Amino acid sequence: MSRVAVLGGGVAGLSAAHELATRGVDVTVYEARDRFGGKARSFPGPTDGAALPAEHGFRFFPGFYRHLTETMTRIPDGDGGSVADHLVAVPEMRQALVGGGRTVPTSAPTTLAGWRERVADLFGGQDVPADETAFFTGRLLQLLTSSEDRWEAYDDVPWWEFVRAEEMSEAYRTHLAYGITQTLVAMRPERASTRTIGRIYLQLLQDIFAPDRDADRILDGPTSDVWIDPWVAFLERQGVEFRPSTPVRALESDGERVTGVRVAGADDDRRVAFDQYVLAVPLGVARRLRTDALDAAAPSLRGLDDLDTAWMNGVQFYLSRDVSPAGGHVALLDSPWALTAISQREFWTDYDFDAHPSVDGVLSVAISNFDAPGPDGRSAREHSREDLADAVWRMVRDHVPELGDDDLVDSQVDPALSWDADAGELRNADPLLINTVGSRRNRPDAETTCANLALAADYVRTHSDLASMENANEAGRRAANVVLDRLDVRSARAGVWPFDWPEFVEPLRAQDELATQFGLPHLGQGSDVVWSGYRRLTNGLR
Repeated sequence: MSRVAVLGGGVAGLSAAHELATRGVDVTVYEARDRFGGKARSFPGPTDGAALPAEHGFRFFPGFYRHLTETMTRIPDGDGGSVADHLVAVPEMRQALVGGGRTVPTSAPTTLAGWRERVADLFGGQDVPADETAFFTGRLLQLLTSSEDRWEAYDDVPWWEFVRAEEMSEAYRTHLAYGITQTLVAMRPERASTRTIGRIYLQLLQDIFAPDRDADRILDGPTSDVWIDPWVAFLERQGVEFRPSTPVRALESDGERVTGVRVAGADDDRRVAFDQYVLAVPLGVARRLRTDALDAAAPSLRGLDDLDTAWMNGVQFYLSRDVSPAGGHVALLDSPWALTAISQREFWTDYDFDAHPSVDGVLSVAISNFDAPGPDGRSAREHSREDLADAVWRMVRDHVPELGDDDLVDSQVDPALSWDADAGELRNADPLLINTVGSRRNRPDAETTCANLALAADYVRTHSDLASMENANEAGRRAANVVLDRLDVRSARAGVWPFDWPEFVEPLRAQDELATQFGLPHLGQGSDVVWSGYRRLTNGLR
């Protein structure tokens, strides 16, 4: 039997291992950490009777996560169901501002008035001028009716430029230009690819307005407890061998094939060899593993040097009482560090909080902008771990007035963040790929020209596009299919699905496909001329 090494035990690596092992392939997974799951894993927090649960930030499973949730339906949870049964829909989200904000239901509207109200809420309500809301809606309609060739061209257009944010009000920039790009995907809209942001926007809107979808889901317990650990246990029963605390030191190549891997041993590095290799390590590790010989075997790896990363890490706050700012996620829209939060306690219904006598609430907060100055002029990365937790707590408290300092028992900063005293700033072991303008062309496919190397990571080119758990899972599936083809395994290949476009736009997309073949602009681009004239007119009347 052919042997396959999966190098990296995050979501991408586990996904590749899953598709291979369930088709009878002999798989060994190597992971640098002592726990599997990558950025999705849980880890021990402070002790309060027992170790409190802590997360990288929080898990978010929108309705369009098709690849990942399908895999989860095939992972037994040990109680007669699957780990997908531990996904619970959240009923609402809150757009929080200092001194205000609004709560928006995540279920589909059932009346015409409900539709009008929902659209207004999602697009800034009364805060954003009506003419600017109309323009933004037109931008989304242009994206919705664009051909695939047009979408590829959007990868070279910054989102900030596409939505003409510079010309708009501050409310427009806060709610529409910045909102989704920073709080969900840690990207600066000035640099973010319109292709990526536009697709995510449209998929999220489809989730919210489709009556048969849950727009926002989270897990009903700590991630490792209800998903990752059962996944590893299932794969072990399929014959997968796991090697935790075994980082990859070197990937050896003769310029045509991978000839072996050096991994950390108990006393010294050791060399292991397999028939096929799936590289599923983070971007920074993949860059370090590259050599001239490996680049010669797999030239697509050279594009990794031109990809950008940003930071998106979390802080857990442990509270003396269960305080729920909303029945779902809370976007702190005017927080300088683009914070997003959720109360975990109300959803972790089966977790034994009785083991923690002082804690009755867990608030997870994700920081999506580490570079913007905070209230004291320092960026998030210029704070020590302790100072960072204090500063984030103050921002959360300003947006959630029902919280008080007496509620705070303890906190846990993501262990990926460490303080570099010499540099006077934080270091991050888990940076996140960001889809900057033009980056798609530099992202490699899962299949390489190296005959025994496939790639599975969130930087692999996929339909999902955005660096996320969904993208990692799809990349793992694609890598597994490459290996299955090379090994000539007689089995159905792992499913890979494109973006699900609404049927009613297909004729318009076909029309735009014809327009692109003749070098014509999208019909919606005529609104730019109208908008510019309208702006000149209204500015002249002021």
